[in-house]
Amino acid sequence: MVMDVKPVVLTGRRVELVPMGREHVEGLYEAGRYPEIWEITQGTIATLDDAKSYVEKALSQQGDMRFVIKDRESGIILGSTRLFDISVANRGLEIGSTWLTPSVWRTSVNTECKYLLLRHCFETLGTIRVQLKTDMRNTRSQRAIERLGAVKEGVLRNHMILPNGMIRDSVYFSILDREWPSVKERLESLMNPQ
Repeated sequence: MVMDVKPVVLTGRRVELVPMGREHVEGLYEAGRYPEIWEITQGTIATLDDAKSYVEKALSQQGDMRFVIKDRESGIILGSTRLFDISVANRGLEIGSTWLTPSVWRTSVNTECKYLLLRHCFETLGTIRVQLKTDMRNTRSQRAIERLGAVKEGVLRNHMILPNGMIRDSVYFSILDREWPSVKERLESLMNPQ
């Protein structure tokens, strides 16, 4: 199977993942203007100009699939996520750069976003490996990734230098194609508790 990576809208019950465009600048600013989002991440959106720069940078990264996360009912933007480091030859990619506005932290939004992305990766694109990574200090993100059913692979020490000069260790996780059926079942049970 050849990975056919092209812009797509992914629709769930509560959220819709839409390809990012310049028309989303104001909504991304409204969702992202909370400093607590950016405490352990590489970006920041503190002003409308920051949101414009964020979108322009995202649109300049060829080959990535950058999404805005929208609430289906209200149309309000809740955050952003992307598929990147796409390797068609190796049928793998990474899900990441996910951030959400604080009002939806500890809700089903992140679970549903990851479900939609993983389902697209494994069932449409035909990936055999999807990886996720996070800052070693970001224990909330690590717990969320583990809750998805991803397997912790290890730590890449001194992996990157952040804009503030801090040296980051990154924790890597993955989900393989053979694991997807059980991960899918787990995510569906989390989204549809009996």
